Amino acid sequence: MTAEMGEYAVGAYLRIIKGCEFIDYNVRRIEGGMRGLDELDVIGLDFDNKTAYLCEVTTHIRGLLYKDNKTTVARIKQKYQKQKEYAKEYLADFPSRHFMFWSPVVPKGYITEELGKVKGLELVINSEYTSCINELRQMARIMSNDTVNPFFRVLQILERLRA
Repeated sequence: MTAEMGEYAVGAYLRIIKGCEFIDYNVRRIEGGMRGLDELDVIGLDFDNKTAYLCEVTTHIRGLLYKDNKTTVARIKQKYQKQKEYAKEYLADFPSRHFMFWSPVVPKGYITEELGKVKGLELVINSEYTSCINELRQMARIMSNDTVNPFFRVLQILERLRA
């Protein structure tokens, strides 16, 4: 399955800003079956520091919402549980783990309040998301090498446009 642009944005951040040597997209459990249907959007591994980043990415540019507010929060909590299960089962060699939810537009109110209560889930939403993309833009201004990430390559091109 091909990654979508929001997933590439997160992958670029993990590689370029966080220093992950390995990035994978749409990761499924190898045993297949019903458990194999669950996917993790982006996994980044920093081998030097034994740190794993497990990321759920939802790039709804008109605002995060699945059916209604309660359903949205329940769905993200469920995905967070699957991240933790995957890490426990497959990432024992990575004692430092970051469970992250990335989304550029999340309506402030019920959803942000309830997700903020989820212990251990790092929210990269709204202004935090913007800050991460701005960090990538700064790096795109100074890096010219191909990082094999289409999102970052577009940033490199945009940062070099001339009038």
